[in-house]
Amino acid sequence: MDNSFYAFAALVIFLAIALYFGIPKIVGKMLDGQIQKIADDLAQAKKLREEAAALLVEYEQKRVAAESEAEGIIAAAKEEAVRLTAEAQASLAELVTRRTKAVEDKIAQAEAQAISEVRARSADVAIEAARLVLTDEMGKKGGTVVDKAIADVSNRLN
Repeated sequence: MDNSFYAFAALVIFLAIALYFGIPKIVGKMLDGQIQKIADDLAQAKKLREEAAALLVEYEQKRVAAESEAEGIIAAAKEEAVRLTAEAQASLAELVTRRTKAVEDKIAQAEAQAISEVRARSADVAIEAARLVLTDEMGKKGGTVVDKAIADVSNRLN
């Protein structure tokens, strides 16, 4: 007998003992437990994947809503900027108009004052010139002018 026979006999005895003690059932139960655990893990993974997909959809909706809200805020800010620019331009135009009118009023007042001063000075010069002319005339023809004025007054009275 050779060693192969003894190895084969040992294998048959081993398998007989394994069957007698129900090792295939134990191994089957262990494998069934592992299969069930893997199936549970797969079900859990599927459930988590579905939850993740739902969260992805929810966050995508939130992102879209946030983008539209941001666009609304930007549009409102642009409108506000346009309004403030228009108000600033109107305010600036009003300020320029008021300042221009104030300067024009000051110029007109200065012009009127200058004209008044020129007239007063002209009147003073005219009075002084008349005084000089009358003084000169009275010095040369003083008596004749007085006699003529008296005669003129007496003619007018009569």
